[in-house]
Amino acid sequence: MLLPTIIMAVLAVTLLLIGYSKSQALPLKGLKSALNMIVQILPLLIFAFIVAGMIQALLPKELLSRWIGEESGLRGILIGTVAGGLTPGGPYVSLPVVAGLLKAGAGVGIMVAYLTAWSLWAVGRLPMEIGILGWKFTLVRLASSFIFPPLAGLIAHYLFSGLK
Repeated sequence: MLLPTIIMAVLAVTLLLIGYSKSQALPLKGLKSALNMIVQILPLLIFAFIVAGMIQALLPKELLSRWIGEESGLRGILIGTVAGGLTPGGPYVSLPVVAGLLKAGAGVGIMVAYLTAWSLWAVGRLPMEIGILGWKFTLVRLASSFIFPPLAGLIAHYLFSGLK
């Protein structure tokens, strides 16, 4: 985690300096915007990390291994796919949950299927998508992407099992 933090810090400082070179008011405007995002997102992030930590603490290793561990096979990939499609919220919710499950022993393929379904299916987003794009387009998009989460999970399982 140190390298991504360093990269993000360098990027942030660089952008602040670029903003300052254009106008002394730009960095303050950007920092105010950042503070507003922190106030909005921080509570969600805190609760997502609590969920991730509690998953690790509460789920017995045997149960986790049987249902979504490396040896759960296609059943685990399908569970991960459905769970990912049903998970509400943005990456602030899903990524800490996946991190917690991986640390608790979930299989890589299952978590790839989870994240792929979360990003492609997003059941919580469907009402807005249908409202804006129409039900026909939404059904075409879902039908076109239906196979990808389990397929991505299977590929990850067979190519990267044991990677954590």
